[in-house]
Amino acid sequence: MTSPEFVCANWHPDHTDCKKVGRYTCKNCYLVNYCGQMCQKSHWPEHKLECKSYLSKGTWQPTWVLERREPTFIGDEMAEYFGENKYLWGNLPAIDLLRLGSNEGEGYDQTLRVLFAASGDLRNLVKTIAQLPSSYSQPLEITVNDLDFDVVARNIVLLLLSLAVEEADEAVDCIIHLWYSAFVRESDIDILQRRVRPLIEDVCGKIKGKTAESLFAKTWKFGQRSLRVVLKKSSWSRLLHFMEVPASLTVERARMIRAANTLAESRQDYRDRHMCCLSPSHRIAFNKFRHDGLLLPFGYPRHEFQVPNPTFFQTHNSWPMKDDADPRSGWSSKEVSDMSSGPATADIYGKLFLYIRGMLQSFLGRLSELDLSFRFFQLDASQLPEHLMSNSFSRIEVSNISDAGYMGIHETLFSMLPLLQTPLDNPHATLITLFMNAVEDTLTIGDRLEGLASHVTKRRLLRYLPNGPPTSPHSPEMVKLTAAHPMVTSYDYVFDRYSNIFSFREVGGVLSAAIKERHTIVDKWPFKLKLRPGQPGAQEEFDRCIGTNHTGKERYVEWERVHQGMF
Repeated sequence: MTSPEFVCANWHPDHTDCKKVGRYTCKNCYLVNYCGQMCQKSHWPEHKLECKSYLSKGTWQPTWVLERREPTFIGDEMAEYFGENKYLWGNLPAIDLLRLGSNEGEGYDQTLRVLFAASGDLRNLVKTIAQLPSSYSQPLEITVNDLDFDVVARNIVLLLLSLAVEEADEAVDCIIHLWYSAFVRESDIDILQRRVRPLIEDVCGKIKGKTAESLFAKTWKFGQRSLRVVLKKSSWSRLLHFMEVPASLTVERARMIRAANTLAESRQDYRDRHMCCLSPSHRIAFNKFRHDGLLLPFGYPRHEFQVPNPTFFQTHNSWPMKDDADPRSGWSSKEVSDMSSGPATADIYGKLFLYIRGMLQSFLGRLSELDLSFRFFQLDASQLPEHLMSNSFSRIEVSNISDAGYMGIHETLFSMLPLLQTPLDNPHATLITLFMNAVEDTLTIGDRLEGLASHVTKRRLLRYLPNGPPTSPHSPEMVKLTAAHPMVTSYDYVFDRYSNIFSFREVGGVLSAAIKERHTIVDKWPFKLKLRPGQPGAQEEFDRCIGTNHTGKERYVEWERVHQGMF
């Protein structure tokens, strides 16, 4: 896909009259680019099916309103989850774990070591390396771990592509589609088979006679970069399957399997609830991705994407994620929104595609310049201290295993803090913990009633609703209010209660560590609305934030080791 960034929606290799470069847009939806009026007229019979669909109308209403019934998500907490509870895409925006300018300084001249202890996908790794200042030229050592083999396998495949494919443009688009698109091109599979599969086959051949549970390590070298992978023999064998489509799985069958998840009839109200928070054009784009699963600009040709993505389709009968999994959740909505998509300014998935493409280009550029070593493990995070050196890491990121439903904060701190550099070696060394469930789990009935009764909050939120206050308990305006309420509500007192219940400061003190009062890596509450109604950009911020899957209750806590005797 080395074509221009803004491609005419009518472009096709056989359309010799098309100039290919999109310079104009459809003034009704702002989702597609055209090279001129001839192509726009030629494309209209196809485009009008989406552009003039019911989703495009300002009068659109969710199905439950049209049918005059209560939505199915009311009072059914278990139904909030549908599909496999697996996270192959990040569900919170990527963060730059180093941010040298705000920490060690862009002129830092020591080796940096970063640990992703429960990595999820590669977004944090990619952004951290992509945004590393050009002034940094010391060795960078990165350790990546996750317990879920599917996550680990996909990460290994994508990083091997980054290291083994020399042509950057070829690598970037292949990585994007294997990462995010349900269906890929024959050329993507060809790259996998030529550049990655032989590397894995070589390892599998050498350990063929070993027992399934035996651990084996392999280190590949690519110039001044290296990748070391430690897996069980059985996992090495499974890794090969991530490069081949299951036998007899046709593209038609794969589409049916995915649609049974992403377009399930029983989930219509959940999709409509999300679309209540989107503009008409964004509803169209959201619906298109739910249907075809291709991360592409809206008007980009899709005829080449005819192969089920083998990193998703490991079986003949299931789609491996929850139905609401969305690539947009893993990247900053503000940064993506600010990305140019040409004249098609409403193309949110096109913006995301171009944003990730730019991020990967920067990532590959820095990858080619740095002295870099990667290590991959598939372990419970609590086992990592058995395999890693104490006092060695500049940054440790643990996702939300610190939530009470997973490892919890006590085990997380006891396992991770000893791995962090001491203040003598690096006073900026930081452990980043995330709490996605703490606020929700700690809110009392009294807290909830008090929050709902706040007239100040209500007045603030109503200023964002152009159609006025809600007219019924389940109107689209009420859905918007409900989604936005946590984004303008302070939960500091609730999280303080949670941290007291679990003795954050006391446990930190035992381990000679402390909570950083001033964060230097990531905002404490990254999804709170920062602007007040009426301020420049406030409405855009509101519209953007309620259109995500984030709640406003997510809380990061940064930790640092301190000199003994400071407590």
